Amino acid sequence: MTKKYNLALMIPLGMFLVAMDQLAKWIIVKTLAVGDSVPVIGDILEITSHRNYGAAWGMLQNQRIFFFIITIFVLLMILYFYRKDAVNKPLMQLGLTLVFAGAVGNFIDRLFRGSVVDFIDTKIINYDFPIFNIADSCLTIGVIILLYEILVNENKEKKNADI
Repeated sequence: MTKKYNLALMIPLGMFLVAMDQLAKWIIVKTLAVGDSVPVIGDILEITSHRNYGAAWGMLQNQRIFFFIITIFVLLMILYFYRKDAVNKPLMQLGLTLVFAGAVGNFIDRLFRGSVVDFIDTKIINYDFPIFNIADSCLTIGVIILLYEILVNENKEKKNADI
């Protein structure tokens, strides 16, 4: 069986997602002061200009060098897993592409702005969710896809191989 990677789709998709993330962040930086909000859907969804000097939910504040090292390591590991484990697995390739694009989008912010630009502000059932961005969405969706692929599809493959 030949190795099949869907690079014709994954590379443009990853580049598109990074470009959309960076364009959205550029618009936020140019049009809103930090802390400014624009309502989109009442109290449920607002665009709020925010800067995150840490990771998800503001953890590990001001650890810029740590994030550079971790991000480069993660990107290299994603490339490794793409070549090693994602052969003939388009869903895994998609998940890895999304995680890669999200990591690159936030890495660009840390590198050139010193912090990550967040702007999607949601309130779900009286819970004020931490403000996030497109790159964070890519990371989250990518991880969910990878978990599904690993926990569900690989278990099915193992059961079918045992038969």
